[in-house]
Amino acid sequence: MTHGFGPVAAPDAQIRAAAQQRQAQLTKPGGALGRLEELGNWVAACQGVCPPKQFERARVVVFAGDHGVARHGVSAYPSEVTAQMVANFLGGGAAVNALAAVAGATVRVADISVDTDTDPQIGKHKVRRSGGAIDREDALSTEEVQAALSAGIAIADEEIDAGADLLIAGDMGIGNTTPATVLIATLTDTEPVAAVGRGTGVDDDGWARKVAAIRDAMRRARPIAKDPVELLRVAAGADFAAMAGFLAQAAARRTPVILDGVVVTAAALVAEDLAAGASAWWLAGHRSTEPAHTLALTRLRLEPLLDLNMRLGEGSGALTALPILRAAVATLADMATFAEAGVSTAEPAAEDSVSGANADDEGGSSGTAVPSSASDSSTGVSADGTVHESPDTKPDLTK
Repeated sequence: MTHGFGPVAAPDAQIRAAAQQRQAQLTKPGGALGRLEELGNWVAACQGVCPPKQFERARVVVFAGDHGVARHGVSAYPSEVTAQMVANFLGGGAAVNALAAVAGATVRVADISVDTDTDPQIGKHKVRRSGGAIDREDALSTEEVQAALSAGIAIADEEIDAGADLLIAGDMGIGNTTPATVLIATLTDTEPVAAVGRGTGVDDDGWARKVAAIRDAMRRARPIAKDPVELLRVAAGADFAAMAGFLAQAAARRTPVILDGVVVTAAALVAEDLAAGASAWWLAGHRSTEPAHTLALTRLRLEPLLDLNMRLGEGSGALTALPILRAAVATLADMATFAEAGVSTAEPAAEDSVSGANADDEGGSSGTAVPSSASDSSTGVSADGTVHESPDTKPDLTK
């Protein structure tokens, strides 16, 4: 079952070509802005307009959920920390809040499966408390995985209908790198020891327990690896299913997304199976220190913008990349052309020397960028779970 998703159409190729032509007319040597040029072209293609528009409502949705496997020593922190951090998000005191304020994005928290009662304002789409311990039991029932997918789709629709022009999925859940690694190692046919990282910082004994749990969960996951919904039900959890639905629906609604770390990218791998072609609408914000993250990015053919040894989650890596995406939009949209500025273009015979003189400025590989959006009130929580912080910046789109 694919939960109603079909193949997703790619961003507009004609607009991308128009953006490439505009890049050649701007007051700079060709390719001198490196990957920023590719990012700007990608945003233009996603928006269907050239020059592209600066993001006005970048939104981060943090999907929160607990995992039964965390009770078996795979994390350095107890499961109670999930609910405590959710409260911290709502109070505006977490990294995601600080980074969103800088990047011009606003934050929403969605309790999908936290193992306690949370603020009613964020529990509209709650599926259940926690999930089964995936090394020995299914994470969800058939009804629950369908409810979680529907929750993610509904959240994407709510945000896009409210004007979001760039989306970021964040995560919060103690023990969630264990199911993330199970999904990625299963879908990339990788042995557990080659994919398992330290997560929140487990010691050697904790790492060994984590490897064993992932190995056992993968035995249960491999037979159903080609069925994305069943894989989420057996080996992931409600938060992962909701993120997969959210990412697939954002692509189906032609809205760019900046991916965060290993947890979100694990959900993205499944979302690509749910909605073939969805990954064309995603940008990898960063590469985390978790080995499984690189495996997933390679499978999705996404080149991360940043590699800063981050491993926090919450959407932190994606938000750190967002200002780069904004810069890409600004240069493509706001720079003058040679004709507008009255600047002479390079003589044909001189092009090589001009390019050579600027060779150091042209380094960069293809990639995507991140959007941001600004909040407009002092810290607080509104009815849809939106965290409001002091506003200074406006949101951006990326891919």
